[in-house]
Amino acid sequence: MQTPAFAVALTAVLSSAFMATAQADKLDDIVGSGKLRCAVTLDFPPMGFRDSANKPAGFDVDYCHDLAKVLGVDAEVVETPFPDRIPALISGRADVIVASTSDTLERAKTVGLSVPYFAFQMVVLTRDDTGINGFDDLKGKALGNTSGTYEAIALEKDVKSWGGGSFRAYQSQNDTILAVAQGHIQATVVTNTVAAATLKSGKYKNLKVAGNAPYVIDYVSLGAKRTEYGLLNYLNLFVNQQVRSGRYNELFVKWVGTEIAPTNLTVPNVYY
Repeated sequence: MQTPAFAVALTAVLSSAFMATAQADKLDDIVGSGKLRCAVTLDFPPMGFRDSANKPAGFDVDYCHDLAKVLGVDAEVVETPFPDRIPALISGRADVIVASTSDTLERAKTVGLSVPYFAFQMVVLTRDDTGINGFDDLKGKALGNTSGTYEAIALEKDVKSWGGGSFRAYQSQNDTILAVAQGHIQATVVTNTVAAATLKSGKYKNLKVAGNAPYVIDYVSLGAKRTEYGLLNYLNLFVNQQVRSGRYNELFVKWVGTEIAPTNLTVPNVYY
């Protein structure tokens, strides 16, 4: 037979367990705070950049505002360089990552990733005077890329396997493109969207696209802390509804244009 003291103690333990289970998750916290803080990279046009008035703009910025709108809160863009995306989330400076983050298995060890909300194809960006006309011409050349990006990891691996040439990492996309334009490196690999935006800007008269890079499509996800299942489930549904409502295509045309068709966000023959 249980003693009254034991019953009280058991009730206290069960109550604590219930409270822990019912504890509000990050989704509730965001709604309660009235603010959604998005880690966004602002040197990656047309996904994220600063406009002529120095205000954040681009596909990822609009995506953050769309997410905040359906949550009924205000959006706050937290400018975050590529290498700082995950640290900004883990340290609590941002609630979600909306910064073209590749859905790698290595990243998934640290943060939770949504289903893909955008997809990139890779191209070679070089100068007119390098003699580089395709990916095979990169062998033995001085190359570089933006630290921490999917294309940087892939290109550095290729340079090592070739046994010649060199690879240099840069802190930002702008630094990488400037390094090509100024001759510090001979070429880089960038997304088709970055290449289109760079050439369209007219800032670099001596740059050209030299064909596609033979890398798999780079699917990118929204990010949240790995244990925030409620928020991650919400992000997955949000991405789904952005596509089926037509908003995804609307933002694509607005920021990328009609010269490039949106890449399918699903992979054939798998559920993801």
